[in-house]
Amino acid sequence: MIETDIIIIGAGPVGLFAVFEAGLLKLKCHLIDSLPQPGGQCSEIYPKKPIYDIPGFPSVLAGELIDNLMQQAAPFKPGFTLGEAAQDIEKLEDGSFIVTTVKGTKHHAPIVMIAGGLGVFEPRKPPIANITDFEDKGIEYIIKDPEFYKDKRVVIAGGGDSALDWSIYLTEKKIASEVILVHRSSSFRGHLDSVQKVIDYAESGKITLVTEAEVTGLAGGDHLEKVIITHAKDGEIVKEADHFIPLFGLKPSLGPIANWGLEIDKNAIKVDTLDYSTNIPGIYAIGDVNTYEGKLKLILCGFHEGTIALQSAFARIHPDKKNVLKYTTVNGVNGF
Repeated sequence: MIETDIIIIGAGPVGLFAVFEAGLLKLKCHLIDSLPQPGGQCSEIYPKKPIYDIPGFPSVLAGELIDNLMQQAAPFKPGFTLGEAAQDIEKLEDGSFIVTTVKGTKHHAPIVMIAGGLGVFEPRKPPIANITDFEDKGIEYIIKDPEFYKDKRVVIAGGGDSALDWSIYLTEKKIASEVILVHRSSSFRGHLDSVQKVIDYAESGKITLVTEAEVTGLAGGDHLEKVIITHAKDGEIVKEADHFIPLFGLKPSLGPIANWGLEIDKNAIKVDTLDYSTNIPGIYAIGDVNTYEGKLKLILCGFHEGTIALQSAFARIHPDKKNVLKYTTVNGVNGF
């Protein structure tokens, strides 16, 4: 049994900043996340994407933001259970909680803070019969490290910003030896400037653009070797490829948390904006996982919500103590 003051479910940016704010209150945190590393979407989906609305940073890469938050939390020595989704919760007679993961790891604390972002993500997979045979053998649903595709033949499918942006990036940075973009329509859902850039690259031969088509088959041995594209007019087209990346988005779900007795509205947890508490005393929800009137799904809003929630959590854990707000500009971090 892992004992701590606060169990934080979700090790994304909001959960990580909550560790820092809890540390200032001398509260220990342990984080649970289904992903194998901290960072949430910032690490798993778009680590190389710039973020422009973090105060004090005109631009910061998502992965760099996570590195900074980990460094900021480090003095307070948080614990981590990674690669294990939170499965069950039990409320004890004293009001504390035991949270058990899918692998059976148990955590005990008086406070549970859910910072699970948009929830558990699953990729939207194209309906190709043998697609699972090539997962991690040439099939990827997200791009974590662009350099992984150095000098490789890459087929990307999709018509949104992710498909367009990654096609442009792998081409402009001269990473992939060949980029083929396949889209089932002749029009795209992404930003107009990105669409135009892809069209320009296609006309100059830098990108192979195949519209009104879908990838319908895969072939290879131990690794992907070919993709079969079915075109509306030209029929079957076979392209040699080292990687196929279908970027059709991710399906968010609250997962097992939806069965915990929390008040849910449209796949989000309803909270009281006084302190971002849920309908179950002792459980809070912060960041994109919660909902209330006027909610904005922004990282910086999650930082605020976590800060306020932790003041309330401190009062629950130490009802006889008065918390006097101290400023880090005066006390530093070591003074807490």
